[in-house]
Amino acid sequence: MIELQHVSKAFNGVTVIDDLSLHIARGEFTVILGSSGSGKSTLLKMMNRLLEHDSGRILFADDEIRSFRPEAIRRRMGYAIQSVGLFPHWNVEKNIATVPTLLKWPAGRIHERVTELMTLLQLDAELYRQRYPHQLSGGQQQRVGVARALAGNPEVLLMDEPFGALDPVTRGALQLEIARIHKAFDKTIVLVTHDIDEALSLATRIVLLDQGRIVQSGTPLQMLSSPTNDFVTDFFGRSDVGIKLLGLQRVATHLRADERAAGEPVLASLSLREALSIFLSRQVDRLPVVDSDGQPLGVIHFHDLLDLRP
Repeated sequence: MIELQHVSKAFNGVTVIDDLSLHIARGEFTVILGSSGSGKSTLLKMMNRLLEHDSGRILFADDEIRSFRPEAIRRRMGYAIQSVGLFPHWNVEKNIATVPTLLKWPAGRIHERVTELMTLLQLDAELYRQRYPHQLSGGQQQRVGVARALAGNPEVLLMDEPFGALDPVTRGALQLEIARIHKAFDKTIVLVTHDIDEALSLATRIVLLDQGRIVQSGTPLQMLSSPTNDFVTDFFGRSDVGIKLLGLQRVATHLRADERAAGEPVLASLSLREALSIFLSRQVDRLPVVDSDGQPLGVIHFHDLLDLRP
């Protein structure tokens, strides 16, 4: 889908991206992770020509990215950023409809698309359609920004620290929405963040940058269990790697199906990290497990969490 071949970028003689090669497959949720100044945002902006690369090649759908007009490539790649960037003098509907309007969709189709996306992102269309950005909370504005990025049904969704300014509850809710969109529509997503937990919970693959180079790339499990060097180990944290590993695994894969237990059940879809918190808060050693319909599936034991291996 997107391929970078020996790409470099410098500003005022300072190299920001250094001979970087990367392939992002169709349907992949790639999270670009790194500390401030590692080149994350620069890398993302070169993918849709908000910044031009100095050397190397960037391919989109097998074609050199410079063979596209900048506006054409941006219509095929939705772009959502932390500051949202909504047009303050346009209402929610007009903001979301930006790209479909440029593409000259019929008015009825645009109206339906806006309603569909607002529903998808849990914004009441009748309540918020005519409101202006200043009349929305930060979380609502961010949802509108994501809806606008998705409105033209882009092949790729680029996201640059989209949830960084939000409170933890709103941030968590939007992360769940993006994960749901990725799963439901098999959308190719590239997200930039410095938040390790966000990367681990969302990514199918993590790309860790340092000083404009890729230090390691792999699944969240690979990054935690098989770090290539001390930098990777230190970045993800030596002391709490076990807790992070629990966050990557689900209750469903560690339950004992032939047992039953009393007490309030937990969902099989919970992470083992969430299950651990419940064990500690209830001070029990067994929890009954149910599916999304409330049907009993078995039991998970506290001591089973202590014996897990990556």
